[in-house]
Amino acid sequence: MKLLAHVIFVVGLLGTPLFAVGADLALLRNGFSIRHERREIVGSVTRLYLGADSNGYVDVPTIEIDRFEKDLSAPVAGKMGDRSQPMNEVINAVSSRHHLDPDLINSVIHAESSFNPRAVSPKGAQGLMQLMPQTASQLGVVNSFDPGDNLEGGTRYLRALLERYNFDLIKALAAYNAGPQRVEQYHGVPPYYETQAYVARIIRDFNRKKLAERKAAALKTASYPKSPARHAPAVKQVALPDTAQQASR
Repeated sequence: MKLLAHVIFVVGLLGTPLFAVGADLALLRNGFSIRHERREIVGSVTRLYLGADSNGYVDVPTIEIDRFEKDLSAPVAGKMGDRSQPMNEVINAVSSRHHLDPDLINSVIHAESSFNPRAVSPKGAQGLMQLMPQTASQLGVVNSFDPGDNLEGGTRYLRALLERYNFDLIKALAAYNAGPQRVEQYHGVPPYYETQAYVARIIRDFNRKKLAERKAAALKTASYPKSPARHAPAVKQVALPDTAQQASR
């Protein structure tokens, strides 16, 4: 399983787009496709803009693109921007089914595809959680470009990797990106920059979510009305021993 070919966030354009209206499909020589709103040539690569603005794009070697076609399919339900709530509901349901934290699944999706359900990597990984066709087949995923199918398969695969490595999240994420055989070969995260950066990015994003969650919970607790007077003695009895020790030092 490989990370989607570098989705990069930028401000402004780096060149003149070839066109800017409608959605097209870039049909790759490996048989896969990438949906995009517009594109431009930058040196030896074709830059495919995934959204209506220039916030996100993927660079694909121009030689790897066979042709372009208009995307005549209906919009995928739950696309970022117009269906963030339905997507969250799907993630929550799948995470609950496989007993994983939905924030973790969100962080993996962000790193894998930046929430683009039609994402295709140069190596052929597909959809939100970038499933390789062989892996998707083994997981029983019929359509990797269907958000529900992709999330179900990807989450189930991540859960299996966590169980395989005794819930060592770092090893599981490394295996998700580079493959279990590489993790076992190197007895941990393999010495690949891509994999190391991938694991660090997800851990950092996941920790940020958890920290924000704890801060929000603390603020919510602090905003509660003060406890009735009858509860005060019990609280003081618990806190007094530590306070007395500190005062004696």
